[in-house]
Formats: sequence, structure tokens, C-alpha cells
Amino acid sequence: MPLTLYYHPLSSYCHKVLTALYENDTPFTGVIVNLGDARERADLVARWPIGKFPVIHDAGSDRNVAESSIIIEYLDRFFRGDTVLIPTDIDDALEVRLWDRIFDTYVHTPMQEIVADRIGGSRGDMAPRRQMIAKAYGMIDTHLEGRDWINRPGFSLADCAAAPSLFYAHVLVPIGAGTPNLKAYFDRLVNRPSYKRVLEEARPFFQYFPFVENLDKRFLP
Repeated sequence: MPLTLYYHPLSSYCHKVLTALYENDTPFTGVIVNLGDARERADLVARWPIGKFPVIHDAGSDRNVAESSIIIEYLDRFFRGDTVLIPTDIDDALEVRLWDRIFDTYVHTPMQEIVADRIGGSRGDMAPRRQMIAKAYGMIDTHLEGRDWINRPGFSLADCAAAPSLFYAHVLVPIGAGTPNLKAYFDRLVNRPSYKRVLEEARPFFQYFPFVENLDKRFLP
């Protein structure tokens, strides 16, 4: 297979790329990277000096592509399937990219900071991060009025970004009745075949998630 994905099944940003790959049944070889293994970490750093996954290698062009949004843009351009992840219409494409940034910046990032604080011994004041996530929930809920997916033409890059950020954020700041559109959207995401497959593959690893005690029991091993 021309594509090799370097990733970890528990990583939220890897979930984002895996969702895009599975959405279009794009063939690839997956290589799980253990960052605690010096050799595996060195191999990842050789491909992407920042040393973070996901990274995808395209043997056809002998190119390493990093950063989840860029990887999905690359897949959509060179390995496009039936689900167009970046709309061809310029205005729609801008909206998709905007919402990709909204999910990554205002849901994903504060979620990761809360998790990192738990790993570090819960020493910080995480209330502002939780407030940011809750604020983002309200904005997303309003945007979703009358929509099944973030962009009206259909499932896109923005939904690939939404799935893991909301999945993990929901553990920290539950999505409730106060945001009914978001709640319904979250249910659609976790039942979407592409992301459902990602979650199923991650299931054996969820025991290592720092907030596993709050994880919905249906996702546990």
C-alpha cells in the first residue's frame, strides 16, 4: 500500500485522520508508535522532527505529511473518495476549514490541557478550560440548528475534527440537554461507521485514558 500511517489508537488527533481514512475506505498500513520506545520515537522524529503523531508517509511521492488537518487535505486531494472532505465550492471550503479550526482550538486544545494536568498531578486551575469548552458547545449547538453535519453538503473535514474532540471533551464537560442539537450531533458522530470503527479499535486502550472513570461504559473493553 502506498500510504503508511504512524499513529496511536488512543490519540485524539490520530482519531481525526483515521476517521477520514475509514470514511473513504482509503487503503493504508497502520504502524502503532509507542513514544516510550526510543527506537520507535526516533523513527517518528526522523519523519517529522516535532515528534508528534499522526504522520503519514506516501510511498508514491516519497513524502511525509504531518498535522492532522494537512493530512486530511492531502488525502482529499490525492486519494479522494466518494466522501469529499473539502468541498469544491470556495465558500463551503472556507466554512469547513473555519470549523476545523474551531474544534481544534476551542474544544480539542482545552480538552488536552485538562488531560495533561491530570497526568501531571492535577495541579492547575482547569476551570477556564472547562468554561471554554462549554462556551464552544453553545456556539456549535447554535450552528447545528437544521443541520445533520457541520457543513450542509455533508460529512467533511470539520466533522473529522469534531468527532474526537467532542468524544474526549464529553468525558470532561458532559454534553447535555441544554445543547440538544449538539447532543444529537454527538450521537450521529459516534454511530457514524467511520468513527465507530475508530472507537472500536481504540477500545482496548481506553483503560489508559486518565479520566477512564468518567468514560461512557459502552466504549470500555
